[in-house]
Amino acid sequence: MSIAVTGAAGRYGRNAIDALLRRGVPADQIVAIGRNSEKLTGLSDLGVVTRRAVYGDPAALDAALVGVEKVLLVSGNEVGARLQQHRNVVDAAVRARVDLIAYTSAPKADSSPLLIAPDHKATEAYIRDSGLPFVFLRNSWYLANYTDRAAAYVDSGVVPGAAGDGRVSAATHADYADAAASVLTGPGHANAVYELGGDQAFTMTEFARALSEASGKDVEYHDMPKDEYVGLLQTFGFPREVAEVFADGDLGVARGDLYVETGDLGRLIGRPTTTMHAAVAAALGS
Repeated sequence: MSIAVTGAAGRYGRNAIDALLRRGVPADQIVAIGRNSEKLTGLSDLGVVTRRAVYGDPAALDAALVGVEKVLLVSGNEVGARLQQHRNVVDAAVRARVDLIAYTSAPKADSSPLLIAPDHKATEAYIRDSGLPFVFLRNSWYLANYTDRAAAYVDSGVVPGAAGDGRVSAATHADYADAAASVLTGPGHANAVYELGGDQAFTMTEFARALSEASGKDVEYHDMPKDEYVGLLQTFGFPREVAEVFADGDLGVARGDLYVETGDLGRLIGRPTTTMHAAVAAALGS
């Protein structure tokens, strides 16, 4: 069973490969596909097959999928370009006659008003129309969206945002990636759609409180209008289009768009999901 993971050098892709290895997939049956050969070197050292390809190069994708039976398509992050990039991967998977394609989508992708949702909805439709057996892994927000700036929040004493009192079912890259490994290695997942999120949803006020408890310093959540939050994110170095996506995500949290209560993630990985408090402790500890 040969399994290809696209975006293999990224945080999610690397976690997916680690999860496949833990689940007993031989290293030489895992194909790590990425655009940066240097970042793939560490995977080669593990015995994983590495192939360089970018989503925008159909010929390279064809070469990368030779002999592959299953594909994990990790969604791209190039706003305005990723839908066509996803289609390129799907087309290559069709030509390779793979048995299954798993795609990392967005929560409630077929009905969500989030800015990121249309690309995911269109990709899901394209995969359905391809005729390939599929699994849609509709991941809610990543805990890293919050914990990557944990130290900065503690230093400033403020968690800024526009999420109001909304609850977000965020989970770690590792947990989401383990779910992908589960469906790629287990039976009975063809044409399934999984709404994935952490077991314990939380508000931004609760996140700020967790930072306070872990650091011993006072941290508060400061809610603000979306446009003000976009401007603040730009001062942190985010390009405007990326800042708009994150701010829109906060509005989605306020509406409940990123709240997931299916329990699908915990069932797929066979254990409780990593809590926000544990992720905060790990972030501040590192």
